[in-house]
Amino acid sequence: MICVDLAGVGIAQPDKALFSDLDVTVSSGDRIAVVGVNGSGKTTLLRILTGVLSPDEGDVRFGRGVRIASLEQDPVLPAGTVTDFLGDSWEVAAVATKLGVQPLLNRSTSELSGGQAKRVALAKVLADDEHGDHDMVVLDEPTNHLDLEAIEWLETRLTSMNSALVLVTHDRHALDRLTTDVGPSKVLELDNGRGFLHQAAVGSSAYATYLSARAARIEREAQEESTRKILARKELAWLRRGAPARSTKPKARLRSAGEIVSGGPAPVGVRGSELELGVGTKRLGNQVVELIGVAQRFKLSADGGDNGPAQPDELTVFADVDLLIEPGARLAVVGPNGSGKSTLLDIIGGRAEPASGVVRRGKTVVSGFADQHSSDLDPEAIVRKLVSGPHREPDYRDKALLERFWFDTTAQYAPVRMLSGGERRRLQLVMVLATEPNLLILDEPTNDLDLDTLRSLESFLDDWPGALVVASHDRAFLDRVADHVLAIDPGGSIRRVPGGVSGWLAERAAKPAPSKPSSPGPTAKKAPGSAAANQRPSGPSAYTIGRQLRETERAMVKAQSRVDSLTEQLTTVTDHQQLSDLGADLERSQNELDEHEARWLELAELQEG
Repeated sequence: MICVDLAGVGIAQPDKALFSDLDVTVSSGDRIAVVGVNGSGKTTLLRILTGVLSPDEGDVRFGRGVRIASLEQDPVLPAGTVTDFLGDSWEVAAVATKLGVQPLLNRSTSELSGGQAKRVALAKVLADDEHGDHDMVVLDEPTNHLDLEAIEWLETRLTSMNSALVLVTHDRHALDRLTTDVGPSKVLELDNGRGFLHQAAVGSSAYATYLSARAARIEREAQEESTRKILARKELAWLRRGAPARSTKPKARLRSAGEIVSGGPAPVGVRGSELELGVGTKRLGNQVVELIGVAQRFKLSADGGDNGPAQPDELTVFADVDLLIEPGARLAVVGPNGSGKSTLLDIIGGRAEPASGVVRRGKTVVSGFADQHSSDLDPEAIVRKLVSGPHREPDYRDKALLERFWFDTTAQYAPVRMLSGGERRRLQLVMVLATEPNLLILDEPTNDLDLDTLRSLESFLDDWPGALVVASHDRAFLDRVADHVLAIDPGGSIRRVPGGVSGWLAERAAKPAPSKPSSPGPTAKKAPGSAAANQRPSGPSAYTIGRQLRETERAMVKAQSRVDSLTEQLTTVTDHQQLSDLGADLERSQNELDEHEARWLELAELQEG
């Protein structure tokens, strides 16, 4: 059954055409992921597919009696309670529990935050689909505002759907899984006003197919795209190291990295150059931040409402937290929604004081804080004015800085309300990094960012010399940038887990049995093979391995760039002596690359072990 068919569709904004002459057909069982840079028209396309918006040109034909459900990027819920909106069926209860909506059921929809409204709207779509009410489901950034457990459940739920699925997401784990495990799977790429449809072979990833086809197209259009090849190769390092299904890493597959994920969008205005996030970092001393016995509590309403017995006067978010953030630390904060991740970041960044405990900050620490609330920017403020600040007029320095962050002239003079969600998030990063922080605190930084911006942010953090603390639901991002996890467990305890998010997920999957209450006396000997005897494994720590892995990746990228450059020179030189010299240089560079690749494989195996 054809759900919707687009033929020759095009639509434009006042200053540019989003896309034109676009042909797309969505049929029963299809899985289509829409990708493209911020402002390329992804959300607009979804609204055309659902019939909410009419295109400027072309034809949109819907299947007879087709039933379509959609999740907007910023949904608006009808007046009433959450239960009034969702209903009270067992399907609603099951989905609400998985998405963390259960505590909101008696709340008025007008009292919900943007993230809560998004989860409630997603719960409605999924609960209704349990009844087979939908032929096609369209989701715009469904993983935003979900914790890691909810995202894993959502992926499983979406792979089991019978209805067609069209989605926009920046979550590369979800993209890879949802375009591999089910079919027919496709990726629709919007690039510079054009649409490219990439379909995977049976059993393969449409996301990988898209990356490969995109690379080939970019190579044909612009040979000078070496900068984005570097970023894409770093993504390959995650693809080969981070995902559990990719445990084998033969050298031949590593060598094919550039062919699979190299390239980037064709140069278009400021997008033709690298996204340069680095604007300087102030010197950081030996002390960053230390938390000693920290606890946070909030006063609760005195009215217990209809919930039966009187409620406690205070809610303890977490307690007895001891944490040392050292120079160069790379920490990821994880935990369920509502567990206190943002609260912990506020305390670390000095934006909030704890209810009890001590917070020590180094004298040289300059905190840069990018929170979830990019929407709090004044919608009428002009972009260039926000960057220059209230005390001077924008000048050439601000213009150059904004261009480095992919804001062209039109965007620089635009009010904030004209920016997409991803552009607002990028503007927030400009304003934070312009202060030259040496402690960077990021609260859900990947929300609404396009894949190219994500890769650039990851590359910047790879080389950034300061300390980093980040809360995010994006597993690919956390796997790239964090060496240790601060896990907020039920009850408010916080513990530090080495090995990054992969180590934390592996630990959680193992689910070790709780220790017995009885314990040996202080002089009791432990069995050589016991867990206690093996608490201190020999060899470098997970933090050291992660640092060495990043250093090796950078060296490997430089060596590959040298090999590529010498190979290209060989095609243009005819002099015999020059050919001989270049050949010798190429051999040395290739040997160096081989050594770095071998070292990378050793470190990757150590990290996985």
